[in-house]
Amino acid sequence: MDAGGFFPEAADSLYREKAWFLMDGMVLLGTDATGMSEKELKYGRGWLLSQLKRTRLPMVCANIWDKQTKKTLVPPYVIVKKGTVNVGVFGLTSDKVDLGPSRDSLTLEDPALAAARVVPEMRKKGATVIVLLSQLGKVESEDLVTGVDGIDVLIAGRNIPVLQKGRMIKNTVACYGGEKGQNMGRTIVTLDAGRRMQTGENDVYVLGPEVPEKPEILQLVKSFNDAFNDKMRKLEKERAAQAQLQTGGEGQGQKQSVDHFVGSEVCQRCHMPEFAQWQTTSHAKAWQTLVDVKKESTPDCVPCHVVGYKQAGGFQTADDATRLGSVQCENCHGMGTQHEAMPAQAQRITEATCRTCHTASSSPVFDFALFEPHILHKRPATLPTLPPNPAKEKMKAGSMH
Repeated sequence: MDAGGFFPEAADSLYREKAWFLMDGMVLLGTDATGMSEKELKYGRGWLLSQLKRTRLPMVCANIWDKQTKKTLVPPYVIVKKGTVNVGVFGLTSDKVDLGPSRDSLTLEDPALAAARVVPEMRKKGATVIVLLSQLGKVESEDLVTGVDGIDVLIAGRNIPVLQKGRMIKNTVACYGGEKGQNMGRTIVTLDAGRRMQTGENDVYVLGPEVPEKPEILQLVKSFNDAFNDKMRKLEKERAAQAQLQTGGEGQGQKQSVDHFVGSEVCQRCHMPEFAQWQTTSHAKAWQTLVDVKKESTPDCVPCHVVGYKQAGGFQTADDATRLGSVQCENCHGMGTQHEAMPAQAQRITEATCRTCHTASSSPVFDFALFEPHILHKRPATLPTLPPNPAKEKMKAGSMH
């Protein structure tokens, strides 16, 4: 099962291909049910419904209503038979979101009212175990299962942290698997003679390099990613050419705001020892890591592998990679034109600076105390050993996230 909210963040029409590919992939994986959020409505009500019809992906949501049909947009729930157990699965999303292009044709119901309506309905139809696929966020999901009786399992979504062990909330076992499909939760429930839940427990597992790939799925994903990256590269060049025409052919270096990025070639004029040390780090190879896996035009990946992505004087397209590719001086020390010539004291890089890119999803094993010695310009004699990064290994393998 999946809590939903899996469509790409970007609304660009090209990302529709990624959206339908993800739907196809979930069907291939044997997904019994997925929830939904406003992300799945990014391309409109009609487009989503046509893709659900094509893929037959079982998407559920009990509180998004279609004004035209007077019914929920997708089925409010499904009842899945597993062995001798009927499992009722329903979805809920926040009633505080903007439905985008579908805002005029759909309405949102209070999640608690929807849950109070469909849980007894599923029980009446024979479901003895009830699962909620939630797009309410951590706090609101927990409040809902506390206030509405009869929900046995909560799979929480929407900006959810990763918790290795789930927790019991009143009579509900909750799973917190994070975002971007990099983790998988396993929930085990113990049933009584009537096939109803007595106890439950949940564990979340990181899908790291030790988890083997299914070869046919891996090849399918890699082929799609490579083709998608090629299309993004072509689109990027077309946009750059159009922007140049609109500005009368002025190049990036001819017209800039007062403050802009300058690139490490300028920095090294005064900081040659630091520049030489930086060249020995993984930061200096960050751009090449994208090129190697054909993701150098994938907007989800590029910002943390270049200098000043889409900012003044910063990286705009792959044509800027020679000057602004990889994680350089300005990623950590700030825009070059704002550099103090004679600072009163040396700048200390904090964990907050690193966390702009080393997030829980992109660097789940990041530990500032372990990583910092590897990028210090005055390195200690002995460097701590870094653990393998599951997210990085998955990128090399060609996974979607």
